[in-house]
Amino acid sequence: MSFEYSSDKDFHEHLIEEVLEAYPEKSAKRRRKHLNVASAGEDGASECSVKSNVKSIPGVMTIRGCAYAGSKGVVWGPVKDMVHISHGPVGCGMYSWAQRRNYYTGLTGVDTFGTMQFTSDFQERDIVFGGDKKLKIIIDEIEALFPLANGISVQSECPVGLIGDDIEAVSREKAKDIGKPVIPVRCEGFRGVSQSLGHHIANDVIRDWVLDKGEPEAGFEPGPYDVVVIGDYNIGGDAWSSRRLLEEMGLRVIAQWTGDSTLAELERAPQGKLNLIHCYRSMNYIARHMEEKHNVPWMEFNFFGPSRIEMSLRAIAERFDDTIKANAEKVIAKYKPLAEAVIAKYKPRLQGKKVLLYVGGLRPRHMINAYEDLGMEIVATGYEFAHKDDYQRTMSYVKDGTLIFDDVTGYELEKFIERIRPDLVGSGIKEKYSTQKMGVPFRQVHSWDYSGPYHGYDGFAIFARDMDMAVNNPVWSLFKAPASAAA
Repeated sequence: MSFEYSSDKDFHEHLIEEVLEAYPEKSAKRRRKHLNVASAGEDGASECSVKSNVKSIPGVMTIRGCAYAGSKGVVWGPVKDMVHISHGPVGCGMYSWAQRRNYYTGLTGVDTFGTMQFTSDFQERDIVFGGDKKLKIIIDEIEALFPLANGISVQSECPVGLIGDDIEAVSREKAKDIGKPVIPVRCEGFRGVSQSLGHHIANDVIRDWVLDKGEPEAGFEPGPYDVVVIGDYNIGGDAWSSRRLLEEMGLRVIAQWTGDSTLAELERAPQGKLNLIHCYRSMNYIARHMEEKHNVPWMEFNFFGPSRIEMSLRAIAERFDDTIKANAEKVIAKYKPLAEAVIAKYKPRLQGKKVLLYVGGLRPRHMINAYEDLGMEIVATGYEFAHKDDYQRTMSYVKDGTLIFDDVTGYELEKFIERIRPDLVGSGIKEKYSTQKMGVPFRQVHSWDYSGPYHGYDGFAIFARDMDMAVNNPVWSLFKAPASAAA
């Protein structure tokens, strides 16, 4: 790369033009807006104008999900003491079943239902005559089979919106019948441009159907150090690692949204003193609502890698008194030897390795410093379903010359990997095997490739080990990828 071009920035700009040449003129013009290179602004911070949150081009393979995936698969699905009905054909329901490794405590089928799948299994007759009657029967069956469930959500799939079923009326009726919350979620997959609208819809439903709807929780007494962790779905136990650090600081986590969460935790959240947002994209809406209506402030935090953990712990502590500030320093001092030992072991093996990221949510920016703590370099990063403010936040993480892409197509991602030849790609399950067939090491960073947690200091040790296993695995020296063989 340095042989042909004067800089990474120059190379990446030429690479974008090379990729766009394969498209028809109209498609190339549209896709150009979604591809760019970070440039240093007048204040030294990176700047990058990338078009985002618009519909993917029909016929061009996208890696996005749908609104149903954003609601059922991300926000509502991990609420463990509720039964979540995938209301529609069985296909979507099966696709959503236990994909994300949302760890939880409890006895499955008794008081927790996270890995169980409930679907109304729409047939042709339901499309013709409507599914409201069937939905009522299903809710009655769930109440009979699982009486310890504390509520039910109805996650609507595409046909429900197309035929106009009134799931709100059914939910109100059945909530009175069974004496528990039945919550309708209009998250039909065709809504919006990606799963991002599903997050927003799910947040709005929590606002309208959960907050301020229930009786005050018996026995719960608010305290001065109460915080709520929002937008952490406990992938591989991440929320537990984050919670451990917060509690060691002296804070009390009164709710986790929504990994290992309960309906009661959703209801009590407005009583906290501070909302801590991990995944800004999926939960900023409800945090803004609680700030406006309940005067609960919110802030982002990042527990990926020791450098950002230290920054976040101190920033969180600044919202409280000197006791919490002193405790934060104690926590940092306690775990500093662990972080230093991990870096000493793995940084010599990973120093200078180049990484390409393409994920959803927060990871294309939040994970950058964890890699950099190990001496690795992020050469390209992008989001599946980001909005403009996500890219604005990303610019403080990336360096001048970093390739930035939004809703990258399958063709674009393949060409970027082929030409950049990064030492590691971090993306999703759909990209994993095609990347490995190109001879490039890969880690699945939607759900940690069956590993984790990656949050917190203990998670950083696991993260470093996994990156080393991927990059330095001897298997990559035993075969030649088709592209290199042809060369």
